[in-house]
Amino acid sequence: MLHSTIVLLFAITGGFTVSGIAANLYGLACGNKKDKYGRTVYLGSMVLAGPSVLFERAAKARREKGCSLSAFFLATAVAGYWSLAIGLLVLELALAL
Repeated sequence: MLHSTIVLLFAITGGFTVSGIAANLYGLACGNKKDKYGRTVYLGSMVLAGPSVLFERAAKARREKGCSLSAFFLATAVAGYWSLAIGLLVLELALAL
């Protein structure tokens, strides 16, 4: 049971790390492009960068009193689940290699 919990936490952490790296790489490479191509790249990169961006925006809204505590926890739960999915994908790829 402890092993499964450790793998779960490792997958969530790994997924959130990959998400942060993808978000920062997108920010460095593309910045704020508003053309059609930039929007397509943005939406494609959000598949991996989504949890980091979602949590960052939720934390900012919470600090500015722009959302309730329950909305913040819902966004955190969605980001955590999304990070788990990305982390499990990364673990599968690592085990396949």
